[in-house]
Amino acid sequence: MFYKGFYHFFYQYNPQGAVWGNIVWGHVVSKDLIHWHSLDPAIVPSEWYDIKGCWSGSATLLPGDKPAILYTGWANSSQQLQSMVVPKDATDPLLREWVKIPQNPLLIPEFGVNGSSFRDPTTGWLGHDGKWRILVGNKRDRRGVALLYKSKDFVHWVKAKHPLHSSKLTGMWECPDFYPVPLSGNEGLDTSATGPSLKHVLKVSLDDYKYEYYTVGTYLRDMDRYVPDNTSIDDENGLRYDYGKFYASKTFFDQNKQRRILWGWINESDSVSDDISKGWAGVQAIPRTIWLDSVTRSMLLQWPVSEVKALRRKKTLKQNMDLSSGSVVEIAGINAAQVDVEVSFDLPRLEMAEFENEVGVNSTAEQLCSRMGSAWKTVVGPFGLLVLASKDLNERTAVFFQIVRYRKELKLLMCSDQSRSSLLSDIDKTTYGTFVNHVGSFKEKSISLRVLVDHSIVESFGEGGKACITARAYPTLAISKDAHLYAFNNGTSTVTASKLIAWEMASSNDITLR
Repeated sequence: MFYKGFYHFFYQYNPQGAVWGNIVWGHVVSKDLIHWHSLDPAIVPSEWYDIKGCWSGSATLLPGDKPAILYTGWANSSQQLQSMVVPKDATDPLLREWVKIPQNPLLIPEFGVNGSSFRDPTTGWLGHDGKWRILVGNKRDRRGVALLYKSKDFVHWVKAKHPLHSSKLTGMWECPDFYPVPLSGNEGLDTSATGPSLKHVLKVSLDDYKYEYYTVGTYLRDMDRYVPDNTSIDDENGLRYDYGKFYASKTFFDQNKQRRILWGWINESDSVSDDISKGWAGVQAIPRTIWLDSVTRSMLLQWPVSEVKALRRKKTLKQNMDLSSGSVVEIAGINAAQVDVEVSFDLPRLEMAEFENEVGVNSTAEQLCSRMGSAWKTVVGPFGLLVLASKDLNERTAVFFQIVRYRKELKLLMCSDQSRSSLLSDIDKTTYGTFVNHVGSFKEKSISLRVLVDHSIVESFGEGGKACITARAYPTLAISKDAHLYAFNNGTSTVTASKLIAWEMASSNDITLR
């Protein structure tokens, strides 16, 4: 949240080691979303209702600019409860101390509610009747459920007779998020915003699958029901913020700059013993601005917050670079271990007849990316970038596009291939992928890609944020100044990188607040 000139970020943290357990709420603050200062934990286990851990929750700014945090406390192996903390001194812009209110716990699972899967309260919003509303993630058998609660004072809560929404066979809904988006423009809206010129988004994190999906739809305020549009798939096959390693995400409305910002957790892909050895595990993605695509009105767009540009340093520019079949061209002159790359690829003229063979019609995009890889030649692609690459290319992470004939249509496939990312064998090298939504034909089309690399993290944004993939890589050769960046094309047709800019990025270190 943004409060008195500072962004506040709270996160799940184990102060006793780089493994799960002993969960408290870590707390950092920033003026610019890039440089962060660590404070003492905001919430720690201390009462019977949270003694086994203080789990996820959300902050809400109440009338009078009063912050409040609802969070899940783990009381015992079968009971999760919702409680609240408020600032000890609301005049302190850093909000260094938080206190648990005497009415805790505020939400106890009623009869018929699965108390062992009852967690992650959302940011509150005001309804048409002046009452506050929140969601709590739950499940009923294998049906994912967003339980709805109402309150006049944000302290005394009553469960609604029906959930806001649910979906069969999706399992436990963790970290639900519910918010409005305008039909046009990229500005954000307050969570309580109403009106005819907006839609709502419901995002859930699927505990059974360890990824997320979202739908775009209509919030029926009088009925307190959410109805996804018929363009939204409402199950584990639905749209995702990110098709890679990205989970337990949360948005907030940044009233400072009138935008909605998305945070997401990037887990490790190495072993627990590796995490213990290095002393840390898990990072946050670069915060992203998120908004509704005004063309389709059925999907969200994402882009790194503009503040990240402040880290850009030395740059390399390439223009009208023809990449013939088999080309691998180094983008030299920068340290590629920390880099921000933006590139536009111009495609050759295409005809459907050129794509004679269908690719696996029963395969998902991720399966196609995994099976075909960055070396599989087609008419157009794969083409893209090799990041965190060693000089001899024995280590490389390939982020690329490929046009394929899939179910009698030409589709744009975006992949992040980690199969050759490291010489280490005991790490997860899953290849991720998705089809990128596009408007019109591919004839003489330009396709854009942005990739942010930070040592072991690769965040990729296709077509202006229509598709995002986050991955982890653990190179042994391509580290520090020995990391290289290449543009490549393994397709049979020439692709032109009409403009490629790569910026070496400065480190974002802890700073002293003034």
